[in-house]
Amino acid sequence: MSELNNIALKITSNGKGILAADESTATMTKRLESVGTDSSPEKRLNFRHSLFSSESMKKCIGGVILYDETIRQEYNSKNISKIISANGAVPGIKVDTGAKTLANSSEEKITEGLDGLRERLKEYYKLGARFTKWRGVYIISKEYPSDLAKTSNAHALARYSALAQESGMVPIVEPEVLMDGDHSAEDCLKITSEVIKKCFDELDHNKVDLKGIILKPNMILPGSSSNQKLSTQVIAEMTLECLKKSVPNEVPSIAFLSGGQSEEEAAKNLNSINKLNDSNFLMTFSYGRALQQSALKYWSKNQEDFENTKKIFNHRSKMNGLSVKAEWSEAMESKTAA
Repeated sequence: MSELNNIALKITSNGKGILAADESTATMTKRLESVGTDSSPEKRLNFRHSLFSSESMKKCIGGVILYDETIRQEYNSKNISKIISANGAVPGIKVDTGAKTLANSSEEKITEGLDGLRERLKEYYKLGARFTKWRGVYIISKEYPSDLAKTSNAHALARYSALAQESGMVPIVEPEVLMDGDHSAEDCLKITSEVIKKCFDELDHNKVDLKGIILKPNMILPGSSSNQKLSTQVIAEMTLECLKKSVPNEVPSIAFLSGGQSEEEAAKNLNSINKLNDSNFLMTFSYGRALQQSALKYWSKNQEDFENTKKIFNHRSKMNGLSVKAEWSEAMESKTAA
């Protein structure tokens, strides 16, 4: 078993998932302002440290995706990566530089960040990171995603993955088909399948070791403006249909993004997927807002109360940890964290 495979399994095994705390400074500022507080490096660090030092890091969180600012910060003279490692999780790092307008298809995006990536990866490894993340985004409409967008983003994801593995780090491959729009779940299934298959074609061409990656896809859901309503059972069935047809068996783990789902929806749908999961894949979470939002909302009004901030985060982490084991229930949502 390769070292990369060991890292991937450490992050995603035993009911654990990933905390996506890799919001850019601009995104984190918007989130803080949305709950009525201003943003500063110190405030961003204080909130994130309350999560990184919580009890659930040992029980439910296998990895934490950081942003460039955060991986360089210290709390009480201790590096953030070392704090995460000491609490039982693996530090990771977002390495793309964001989605920009795709040339010759102005409605679509291409993720940038390949220039200078090899050198940045070496630095992040020295700072303690052992896995990485790169996100490609795709929209659904009558015209999109175009073949150009599918090919360009898949190629970038594969190039990034090869460089990450060369640097001794596990790449998270995140091809996100956005919920924005009025498309049906059937449209989402078709496009997501095409996008994922294209990614694995490019990963194969770039000789990426599939046993040493983590796939981070969207669940199969109708668009956020759609009137279509689906049960969690149908969402789970369609999501599993997509992944079993599109993902090679060598991939050890699939960690879903939450997209536009609420905290409870993300846990409920993940639970249903794992109840039906008859594949070889570990299926877990890589959530940002669906793990942090309630804790952030509380902390914004009680910035010295780290204890209760941690309790709220512990509860959300526990709910999603139960979903990984297909043991979640709505009744558990009303219980406070232990």
